[in-house]
Amino acid sequence: MPDLRRDPVVGRWVIISTDRSGRPHDFTQLLPSRPISTALCPFCPGQERLTPKEIMAYRPQPSEANAPNWSVRVVPNKFPALQVEGELGREGLGLYDRMNGIGAHEVIIETPGHKDGLGDLPAQKIEDVLWAYRDRILDLKKDPRFRYILIFKNHGASAGATLEHSHSQLIALPIIPTSVSGEIEGCRAHYQQKERCIYCDIIRQDLTDGDRIVAENPEFVCVTPFAPRFPFEMWVLPKQHAGYFEEGQKGQFEFLASMLSEVLRRMDKVLARPPYNFVLHSSPPHEHTGDFYHWHLEIIPKLTQVAGFEWGTGFYINPVSPEESAKFLRDTRL
Repeated sequence: MPDLRRDPVVGRWVIISTDRSGRPHDFTQLLPSRPISTALCPFCPGQERLTPKEIMAYRPQPSEANAPNWSVRVVPNKFPALQVEGELGREGLGLYDRMNGIGAHEVIIETPGHKDGLGDLPAQKIEDVLWAYRDRILDLKKDPRFRYILIFKNHGASAGATLEHSHSQLIALPIIPTSVSGEIEGCRAHYQQKERCIYCDIIRQDLTDGDRIVAENPEFVCVTPFAPRFPFEMWVLPKQHAGYFEEGQKGQFEFLASMLSEVLRRMDKVLARPPYNFVLHSSPPHEHTGDFYHWHLEIIPKLTQVAGFEWGTGFYINPVSPEESAKFLRDTRL
């Protein structure tokens, strides 16, 4: 079973998941591998036997589970970072704190098309992916062991993807990650001082300034943050305050899908289809933070490396201003 261990200095939790790899030779630098053919890809239709049994799937017509004719499919990760079965088993080991690596780790296969990136899909297909995120969050938040549910996407080998077939992942955790806790506490402090949501203030400020706006529609805005860690980093935020992604409604998801389609296509055109990560930060399911925490999606093209200075200080060096990034992205013709 995976092991969760807490750093006693900074309070950061680490997953020790020895089933995922093991010996020193597992970490040696390998030459880039050739793309996996559709005949061997476990995420392609007709290869459903190569994945664990599906948790859910959207199919245009009713058909049996774990068979083709799906548009979005969700399966357990074959090599999970955390394990669903078991008890948390929290304990102290002298100075140290640990618990069993209990959680959920799922893969959302976004499209049957092996070569289609998320940005290549029509907005309606992206909306289906968003509904799959929502459905899985609503199901998993019923489990009181899970204190945070993260949706993320690794696109491209340098962004951490091990398969080229477009997919995203969900991990349900028994703790709230320190990065999310930091955001929540910053939002809480701003709300206590000004009785306003800091992200709502950011949206108002950036819509007024205009220099960091990438795109907007009636429900959502995409901005380059004022102090971005990485070049061409983007945030997608609902214009109206919303603490929980999974409480979104039909019309909102339509606009969100349209926004994601636009900003991913802009990024692909300006940056020649870069590898990227995105993460969905929403309120923890069992915490009452919705009044002051504003859910958002962070999109991070992988254009630079985090090196010694960043690791040693927590400072990031960004060679492109957010105003320049936004202008490049905003002005490109689609």
